[in-house]
Amino acid sequence: MEQRTDDGLSPYRTYTRAEWAALRDDMPMTLMPDEVNRLRSLHDRLDMKEVEEIYLPLSRLLSFYVAATQRLFRAQQGFLGTEDTKMPYIIGVAGSVAVGKSTTARVLQALLARWPNVPKVDLITTDGFLCPNAILEREGLMEKKGFPESYDLPALLRFLSDIKAGRRPVRAPVYSHLIYDVTPNLWIEIDRPDILIVEGLNVLQTGRPPRDGKAIPYVSDFFDFSVYLDADEDVLLQWYVDRFLTLRGTAFSDPKSYFHRYSKLSDQEAVATATGIWTRINLVNLHENIQPTRQRADLILKKGDSHLVEEVALRRL
Repeated sequence: MEQRTDDGLSPYRTYTRAEWAALRDDMPMTLMPDEVNRLRSLHDRLDMKEVEEIYLPLSRLLSFYVAATQRLFRAQQGFLGTEDTKMPYIIGVAGSVAVGKSTTARVLQALLARWPNVPKVDLITTDGFLCPNAILEREGLMEKKGFPESYDLPALLRFLSDIKAGRRPVRAPVYSHLIYDVTPNLWIEIDRPDILIVEGLNVLQTGRPPRDGKAIPYVSDFFDFSVYLDADEDVLLQWYVDRFLTLRGTAFSDPKSYFHRYSKLSDQEAVATATGIWTRINLVNLHENIQPTRQRADLILKKGDSHLVEEVALRRL
């Protein structure tokens, strides 16, 4: 179960699917088949077996991490003689477009909320913190949507800082995939959750350290645990194209859809269009900004072409 590199041992301990599934132990299955079906994203494969073999062991592991963090918090309170509000435990979920981040985030939310102590578990996606299309168009960034520079990073950092400070409630903007834009004057309120899951493409990204040594916060600085969903590039392309073909006959057919123009494409035209978008935008973002952050995650879930997780790598403590 060791993963080696050219330099020696990896910081990760790697498990096959069967080895990881055995770590579930006596963690109970708390989801019903119809709930699992509702949690699944378009074209992602999720069934009871995947939940049992991958996500229940992860839920068990997270229960240990959260409990340990809470004990440390109480110990620090005793040491400092403070009465600070308990800070939410924040879990980041990162990975490429089409890899299944949304499904993983929703499954984790559902499982964690069913722990015996019934914690309050909230979920946000960083899509809501994308700059509005009007700003992206003005700055010439519409082709870079999803790249780090397309986000209102100060707003996202303020949101996470307020969450960690225990402020209540904290508002997050809402993104509409139908209109492909942030929805004006619409917010979700996050009110002191026990656990917050933050899902997004670039949530593990850092930048160059400043020469003057001044502190620059990164989104991942607020995470207590992070998950990276991984898959081979040719597999990701196929999933993206498959999803595009399905959306062509569903969401894109809505006249209100930003991508309504694609609904009339033939199969051949749709495949060519999706492949072009992937190669021109998503693959570049993957290479430049997303994939390089993989080794910063606490846990890496490697998927095969069937959408099922085939290997799990857990960072050593």
